[in-house]
Amino acid sequence: MDINSVFENNENWIKEKLTFNKNYFEELGKGQNPELLYIGCSDSRVTAEDLMGLGPGEVFVHRNIANMVSGTDLNAMSVLEYAVVHLKVNHVVVCGHYGCGGVKAAMQSADLGILNPWLRNIRDVYRIHSEELNAIEDDEKKYERLVELNVKEQCVNLIKTAAVQKAFRDRGLKVHGWVFDIHSGKLIDLKIDFEKYLEDIMKIYHLD
Repeated sequence: MDINSVFENNENWIKEKLTFNKNYFEELGKGQNPELLYIGCSDSRVTAEDLMGLGPGEVFVHRNIANMVSGTDLNAMSVLEYAVVHLKVNHVVVCGHYGCGGVKAAMQSADLGILNPWLRNIRDVYRIHSEELNAIEDDEKKYERLVELNVKEQCVNLIKTAAVQKAFRDRGLKVHGWVFDIHSGKLIDLKIDFEKYLEDIMKIYHLD
């Protein structure tokens, strides 16, 4: 890849946008009002706006390895706080994907250096659901199921936060868990029972 081609692509992109709307960048500069916070994986094959058919200004995006939501991750918590409290998004989505390298790495017994503490969170998901996962004989199916369970557990981590609890109470914010099937392009709704999770979690994590 010639890095200079990025700037050529940028010029072509500007021309294309202005061809369809001469005020495109003027309008873009007026601010953002997204309805959705998307928390996804950093994988270069999974681009948030493209897979949802959305454009600039329509979705606030946070990405990291294996779409994790950790209460000790200041970056993720700051994004969540800004999106929910200040931008007042009405939906928060955790989106994993089949073929996730982070999830696969967490399934291996290997020392991965600085990645160890990050992947430990995924290994904890495996530990919590080990009975179900160990019953799956096909390794690929087991891997895909861990992707799904990881998304669900990250949704649970979202529901534990004060920002999400207060936004649900004040304006009905919803949390969703999705998986992107990288082999077909389909977006799969895991149909997280947000209010049931919230009811169970708030018995312990109530942060009124």
